[in-house]
Amino acid sequence: MAAMTRYMSLSLAHIKRTASRFTSWYLIFCALFLFLRCAAMIYDRMLHGRLPAWWDVWLAGIAKDMIFLMTLGAWAFLGHLLLSLFSQKLAQRISIITAILFCLLHIILTQYFLTTLTMLGSDLWYYSGQDIWQTVSAANIRALAAIGLLAMIILVVWSLTKLPRSIHPAPALGISIIVLSGLAEIFNLAYRSQNWRSESSEYGNSLSNNTSYYFYQQSLDHFFPSAAEMNTYADSNMLNERDELNSSIDYFNYTDEARYPFLHSDETKDVLSPFLRRNGTKPNIVIILLEGVGRAYSNDGAYLGSFTPFMDSLSKHSLYWENFLSSAGRTFAVLPSTLASVPFGKTGFTEMGDRMPPHLSLLSLLKYNGYKTSFYYGGDAQFDNMAGFLQRNAIGHIYDMQSFPGSYSKLPANPLGLCWGYGDKELYRFYFSTLHEEDTPYCRVLLTVTSHEPFLVPEQEKYLDRFEHRMNELRLDKASKEIARDFKLKYASILFADDALRDFFRYYARRPDYHNTIFVVTGDHRMPEIPMNDKLDRYRVPFLIYSPLLQRSAKFASVSSHFDVTPSLLRLLQTQYQLQLPSLVSWVGSGLDTGYTFRNRKAYPFMQSKRFMIDFIQGEHMIVGNDLFSVDAQMRLTPVVDRYKMGQLQRRFEKFKRKNRQITAGARLLPDSVYQRYFPR
Repeated sequence: MAAMTRYMSLSLAHIKRTASRFTSWYLIFCALFLFLRCAAMIYDRMLHGRLPAWWDVWLAGIAKDMIFLMTLGAWAFLGHLLLSLFSQKLAQRISIITAILFCLLHIILTQYFLTTLTMLGSDLWYYSGQDIWQTVSAANIRALAAIGLLAMIILVVWSLTKLPRSIHPAPALGISIIVLSGLAEIFNLAYRSQNWRSESSEYGNSLSNNTSYYFYQQSLDHFFPSAAEMNTYADSNMLNERDELNSSIDYFNYTDEARYPFLHSDETKDVLSPFLRRNGTKPNIVIILLEGVGRAYSNDGAYLGSFTPFMDSLSKHSLYWENFLSSAGRTFAVLPSTLASVPFGKTGFTEMGDRMPPHLSLLSLLKYNGYKTSFYYGGDAQFDNMAGFLQRNAIGHIYDMQSFPGSYSKLPANPLGLCWGYGDKELYRFYFSTLHEEDTPYCRVLLTVTSHEPFLVPEQEKYLDRFEHRMNELRLDKASKEIARDFKLKYASILFADDALRDFFRYYARRPDYHNTIFVVTGDHRMPEIPMNDKLDRYRVPFLIYSPLLQRSAKFASVSSHFDVTPSLLRLLQTQYQLQLPSLVSWVGSGLDTGYTFRNRKAYPFMQSKRFMIDFIQGEHMIVGNDLFSVDAQMRLTPVVDRYKMGQLQRRFEKFKRKNRQITAGARLLPDSVYQRYFPR
């Protein structure tokens, strides 16, 4: 009994001693995190101006950080205690080194968010090392930011190696902190707190979130998916797609969902023929995908003011959709969605690589019908495996940065001497150098890079002056100008891209093939580096179809998306030029909607990044994570509580995700008979 009592007293003494030593560095660790929060808020204000609810965001951020640190503390103490059984010194050293690494990673994650205005999560694990290096190295690293980062790193290392020696907290304090940390973990407060909304804007809420918690939680979900996520097939009887009370929403009649989840008869309506006259020969198709050009700063009604004056004027002579949506928040989805209307797969369709299921697309079906096809890109076509996707679609030629002769100039480099590649003007100049009269009919796709980080363009000062002049033309008030100037490099790059597009059409108009060409112009996604009002804002992009073959222009307020482009273009060509096309297709989209008043007859999933698919729109409602919003005629989101409507959207969304998982698991998009019949040889 005496030995037992002595053992217990030694154990209690050990725990008290360990708790005191743990608390000595843990308090410093917490103080550093709070200091980094304050530094981030100040730096964000320097970069992006003052938020209307700046103090609310700051206080919400402090609260979320504290809860995250408490949760982290529970696990940190457990590790520290286990190590202390071997050696108290070893436990202290390893804990301090780990704390330093946590702080350094937090600095990197916060800097990433403040630069891109996007939280870095598990999508990191879906990029190759080469893609990550290209993205990071091409960023515009400012001298002030680099000095600040270095200073914070020095502060973190010095604080955690020197200060704990001079702090000797009472064991009671340490035990109290440990108990509170354990309760925070038991009640999962870190997860709950991340859903607190500090203000109405998406940007403010993201700024208040803890970047480290977001990254770790997303990474854990990636490496250790939940049982629900791993379940490939849900009960289809519970996921009926058609709802009698939603008869205004487009639905497909799937033919064999078990073997071909997306296969359905092609019932796309020909909505474009009434606007385009038939010519004697098949028209050329030119699709221009503009990097980062969003509706928030393009065309009439742009709430930030339109910085695309040429595109604005072009839209008035075009078929223009003012409420058009991309399928994703990054470029990785624009080619599969726009050219093939295919699902996402797990991390983006192109990332499936050799596992990409056989499919048909605008490119392959046009080539089957006698078209020449090619792709032009100022960057590296291997990025996001774009080249692999294009090759699977029998592309005739891929021209990327490796194809440009030495007489062409790349975009200005960042301080590390790196950039994404060739700007829009050089891309278009190179494009025209490759055209030959005998290549008609043709389908050519161009993807630009200018309006992308680091947002450095040729004649930078000229376009910064143009930016100031444009703000005066838009009659922005003083406060709006000050906010816009925080993003002047972004706006200057958009003005440059718009200028390049003007030159592109001016030059094309001199060519004989111009009069028999249909041009499609759209943004690949909205630029996230300019703060967004809400989640739908990220996906809203301009979209227009222009051609000398147009009989009249029109502006449509109905909702359509990149998924709808290929079905409608092919239906137009089939109606007017008798293209040979399959009657069974696997399109995700049902075709462009040409309604003149606001309506949404569609149901679309969105993939914000290569891992993040929690957004879904159907009719006039949208799901963002676990929240339901109504969508008004200006495409603004308003939170609503409607369990029945939430259930409708969740069932439709779950059905898409189930089908998408089937494709990931190896299901087919098309029967071999259809694919082999129409794939060009």
